Amino acid sequence: MSKILLIVAEAKAGKLRQVTFETIGAARTIADEGDRLQAVVIGSGISGLTNELAAYGLDHIYVIDDASLEHYNPEAYYAAISEVLRTARPNAVLLGHTAMGKDLAPQIATALGAGQVSDVIAVSKEASGVSFTRPIYAGKAFEKRAFAGSSPWVVTFRPNNIAAPAADGAGTTATTALEAPAPSLRSVIKEVVKKTSGKIDLTEAKVVVSGGRGVKSADGFAPLEELANVLGGAVGASRGACDAGYCDYGLQIGQTGKVVTPEIYIACGISGAIQHLAGMSGSRVIIAINKDPEAPIFKVADYGIVGDLFEVVPLLTQEFKQLL
Repeated sequence: MSKILLIVAEAKAGKLRQVTFETIGAARTIADEGDRLQAVVIGSGISGLTNELAAYGLDHIYVIDDASLEHYNPEAYYAAISEVLRTARPNAVLLGHTAMGKDLAPQIATALGAGQVSDVIAVSKEASGVSFTRPIYAGKAFEKRAFAGSSPWVVTFRPNNIAAPAADGAGTTATTALEAPAPSLRSVIKEVVKKTSGKIDLTEAKVVVSGGRGVKSADGFAPLEELANVLGGAVGASRGACDAGYCDYGLQIGQTGKVVTPEIYIACGISGAIQHLAGMSGSRVIIAINKDPEAPIFKVADYGIVGDLFEVVPLLTQEFKQLL
């Protein structure tokens, strides 16, 4: 019997987040022949995004477009997704392991009586079934999980780990517009004030340049920002830099901050405390810049530069400007 795999597309500032396409890639890996891939996109002014989703050969797209959904609200978004769950009756619901996905997934799993696997970084399909790989113990080990029985699945995927498929435009995509429900909300979001002005989402950036206490001040982040701009990346920070008031906590990477898995992670003036490593050890290539040759960060770095970041970073920026 064919199954329905429902992808929860996530939009931000009127654009689909990259993790949405990565989740589509995961759905294609999971799907058997005859299974149907569907998606739901929720927000305000997002109806036009259906064309972009349709290019990935989905079988059906549900749209809930309403001004009341401009800002993410857990109660409002869950009520909206509940409408889709009742209509689509999916066998699996797939989301990005983002702030929104981590918030909604447990609610969806409870509603469906489903099992849940979170923070998946790899999917494999074998004769025995589908298995999901996820990090445990702050990234020190990995485990494979599989679902037993016929209950529905709920899975969240960590950004920058699953390959996004090419938009081939295959298949015919039907679109259904649903009305936004009006649940009784305990809180209403009137405005979202952004303290960080980065153009690239930190969790989805391909290149991250991070600073620690070694930047010495808020002004010390200036050369890091310049390097990140040249490389088309984002700026992050250790908790030490945030605690010192050098930057906003929205940039914090680590066990109590954001988890990033960029292709290149450049750690500047970061000692390499275990709490910070938990948030970036999954990066493809780690480059460490530190004056202390005994700094723990060098133990996990693929490349290390022993030197003053205020001398090294501008030199790197100058070289990259000439190459790019």
